[in-house]
Amino acid sequence: MNELSVNSSPVARRLPQLRASRITGLALFAMLACAAAFGPALIGHDPAAQSLLDARQSPSTVHLLGTDHLGRDMAARLLSGARLSLGLALLSIITAAIPGTLLGVLAARSGGWTDRLLTAFADAVLALPGLLLVLMLAAIAPGSWWALYVGISLTLWVEYFRYTRQRARVVLAAPQVEASTMLGLGPLMILRRHLIPEIGQGY
Repeated sequence: MNELSVNSSPVARRLPQLRASRITGLALFAMLACAAAFGPALIGHDPAAQSLLDARQSPSTVHLLGTDHLGRDMAARLLSGARLSLGLALLSIITAAIPGTLLGVLAARSGGWTDRLLTAFADAVLALPGLLLVLMLAAIAPGSWWALYVGISLTLWVEYFRYTRQRARVVLAAPQVEASTMLGLGPLMILRRHLIPEIGQGY
């Protein structure tokens, strides 16, 4: 009886069902993140250090992936590039998800001209190919990482906005939200109790 009640509780139903493929993907990502964060220090080679005497060496115990034409350790350079790529991707996702989610909730809750203006702006950004936007910013500031970061963020926020807006409109029209409004719950409470859990499941 106790086991049945635990399995049928709302908390148990809300627990994410992690499949084997998802667990494997998370494990691989964790290994890659750890290698990018601590790999160059563990290898003991400076990715920018040059030594023409060690140029184009084959993989060995000293240089795991060999060296390039300037004698730089390829493993250290690979891990250093992975650190930059993962850091840039994480920063871009965070700065795109936060404004995109907030603007999506604002558009769904406000409606009217606010919804129309935000949707029109998102459609205008979406009409410009993301790759073209990134290339344009990279051409303006060649060799600068912030151009790639800004281009990726400007492209990604639209996806978060469109999903959040559509999902929030469905949730705000649900009976439980109407009941919470009639009971006098404020917007922040409705956001915390209804919108955030529902939107978070889709992410």
